[in-house]
Amino acid sequence: MICQECNQRPATLHFTNYSNGEKTELHLCEICAQEKGELFMMNNSPVFSINNLLAGLLNMEPAFTEQKKEAFDAEQVAKCPQCSMTFPQFVKVGRFGCATCYDAFREQLTPIVRRLHSGNSMHNGKIPKRIGSDLHLRKTIDQLKQNLKNLISAEEFEKAAETRDQIRELERKLSAGQEGGE
Repeated sequence: MICQECNQRPATLHFTNYSNGEKTELHLCEICAQEKGELFMMNNSPVFSINNLLAGLLNMEPAFTEQKKEAFDAEQVAKCPQCSMTFPQFVKVGRFGCATCYDAFREQLTPIVRRLHSGNSMHNGKIPKRIGSDLHLRKTIDQLKQNLKNLISAEEFEKAAETRDQIRELERKLSAGQEGGE
C-alpha cells in the first residue's frame, strides 16, 4: 500500500477511524508521519495522536495537556530506582527509560495489559512450526504429571498407572524427536 500523503513510499502506519458507522482509513509512510509530528486529521474528526491513544489506554489526560501537580503527591508516585522516571513521565513520553521500569510500574501496567489483551495479563504468542510439536508434547506431559499427582493423592492408583504409562510414552517420543533432529 502506498502512502496517501506523498503517493511515493510504502505506507507503514495505518489508522482506522469508526465514526457513526463509517470506516475511514489513513495510510502514511514513516517520513510523512514524522513531518506531521504524529498528529493527523481524519476527515474532519478530532486530532489523533499516539500520545492521546496511550493516555486513553492509561485513563489519564492527554500528554500534551499540563498535569495538575496536586493530582500526584510526591510520596505516592511510583519511581524507577534505576533511571528515576516516574509514572506520569512515562504517560507523557509514551516509553520507559530503562528495563527496570517494567518492574517499578508493574502494578500500574497490569490493568492496562489486561485491557489490551481482552482480560489476559500474559502474552502467549505464536509457536513456530519447526519447534511447535516439541512444545506441545512438553505441555501435554506437564498436564499429565499434574493429573498424576492428583490421582495419587485421591488414591486412584489404577488410573495413576495408566497416566504414568502415557507420560513415559510421550517422553520417549520427545527424546526420539530430539535425537533425530540433531
